[in-house]
Amino acid sequence: MTPPHQYSIVAKDPVAHLFEVKVIVAEPDPSGQSFVFPAWVPGSYMIRDLAKNVVAIRAEADGYEVALTQTDKSTWQADPCHVELTLVVEIHAFDLSVRGAYLDTVHGYFDGACVFPTVAGQEQHECRLEIKAPAVAVGADWRVATSMRSLDAERYQFGHYVASNHAELIDHPVEMGDFHVGEFDVCGVPHAIAVTGEIHFDMARICHDLTTLCEYQIGFLGKPENLDRYLFLLTVKENGYGGLEHRWSSSLMCSRKDLPRRGATKLSDGYVKFLGLCSHEYFHLWNVKRMKPARFTPYELDNESYTGLLWVFEGITSYYDDLFLARSGLISTQCFLQLLAKTITGVFRTRGRFRQDIEAASFNAWTGLYKQDANSSNAIVSYYTKGSLVALALDVTIRKETNGQFSLDDVMKECWAQFGESGDGMPERGLESIARSVTGLELADFFERFVRGTIDLPLRGLLRSVGINMHLRAATDSKDAGGKPAADGAIAPPWIGAQLKKYHGVSRFSRVHSGSPAEIAGIAPGDEAVALNGLRLAADNIDERLRDYHEGDIVTITVFRDHSLMRHRVKLGAALEEVCYLLVDENADSASESARNSWLEVS
Repeated sequence: MTPPHQYSIVAKDPVAHLFEVKVIVAEPDPSGQSFVFPAWVPGSYMIRDLAKNVVAIRAEADGYEVALTQTDKSTWQADPCHVELTLVVEIHAFDLSVRGAYLDTVHGYFDGACVFPTVAGQEQHECRLEIKAPAVAVGADWRVATSMRSLDAERYQFGHYVASNHAELIDHPVEMGDFHVGEFDVCGVPHAIAVTGEIHFDMARICHDLTTLCEYQIGFLGKPENLDRYLFLLTVKENGYGGLEHRWSSSLMCSRKDLPRRGATKLSDGYVKFLGLCSHEYFHLWNVKRMKPARFTPYELDNESYTGLLWVFEGITSYYDDLFLARSGLISTQCFLQLLAKTITGVFRTRGRFRQDIEAASFNAWTGLYKQDANSSNAIVSYYTKGSLVALALDVTIRKETNGQFSLDDVMKECWAQFGESGDGMPERGLESIARSVTGLELADFFERFVRGTIDLPLRGLLRSVGINMHLRAATDSKDAGGKPAADGAIAPPWIGAQLKKYHGVSRFSRVHSGSPAEIAGIAPGDEAVALNGLRLAADNIDERLRDYHEGDIVTITVFRDHSLMRHRVKLGAALEEVCYLLVDENADSASESARNSWLEVS
């Protein structure tokens, strides 16, 4: 029997943000055992070089030090030895994000990819992990939350856990601290949510709503064969947002204002945002954690793994996350249409949609979406948001062309049947071929134009076919995200084509749209705003300043660039009608109304 690898981790020095990790290898490679840290975290497609957080590393055997040689940025090789080998690593953990590792005197968290090196050549060995209580008094009241299977650890306690191999070991994030737990059952499967960072919220409501949401999703594609528990790990900050999927859990981050308060009955925008985040990460149970691109089967974590399918696994998930909220009754049709309209608005404001298609956006995620710069909005498009609109268009197109006989739901169910539990992975054009075979439609033109092309989707006509009217209007101010008609009397300022944001108290131009009045005049990203026609200009007053003028007026905008004062004459443009809102068509014919009810599952 192959001996398991023995891992351990302890919060060695919370004040210095140091974890200590040990790896005991019973049968090291006799030619010299190598240990490798992942270069990226599954689900977050950017090279992060996680070994950079190693601050000390050593090896020993039989009580003697074994020499280690670093062979590249992520790999250390021990000198040959023929007895049990122990690697000891100190890791600096100060990345409070869903894809990082963090430790202080309040709590600790880690994604396994950030702290557990693999034993090269023995990646498939069973891994046993001891999560040790901190040796310092600061962690005396800490508990442990993880979806990893326990060997001897009591529920939410320190102790020994087990994973079938290294890939599974790093797929169970861990929270340690004084957190709050809510537990609920979904279709016979135990679920829980562990919340760190906030105590004043309505846990009962969250558990009730997550039960409703998760039950709907399990009913959609069916319970995965090995889904026998699930854990939401939630970190609450004053301002925060993010999520990362795992096979039996998800790591979430939200703002305090997003959680529901006890006694509150109104469904706040923040809570809808939180539920949408939960919905998104939970649907990844199927769409990317089990059914994944063939090029991710298995993950190769030492280098980039390229696929043009991220629009399928993130974009389609982004389409369904809010749709599931509507279908399950957690939000109203009106609320769903507002969320959809905000997505449309965000995509319409991205000039990069005319330069990059979403297949290319998926392939280039490593240098695009996760490494944005001042020109990104002019050069790239998000496979999340544009991908969700492609999913919408595909869904409604199928419903329309088959007279409601088929939908994207049927395509996803067949994809799951073929690629979900088999472990084979979806080929690069796998969804396209299944869409054609399931629906009987010749969809090649759709995919060429909207997946591998950059023309705008025909959303207005498609939405009309399901009894929804799409409207576009000008933004009433720089914070206008769309979703609703303009308020009565609201005046849209003329278009300058640049965003002002406040950084550390200084207002700077962040985005400058290609072909905009600001770009033509010479304003550049990073310029510090000083004045507009002699009056102070800042992020909090730019709308007010611009409303004093009209399309065609020429104004002087003064900026500092690298401490040099510069003046730019800007000819203001007409306010662009790129803000979307959607309304149910009260005069829709019976066929369109029936199509809308079928789409949203309204009885």
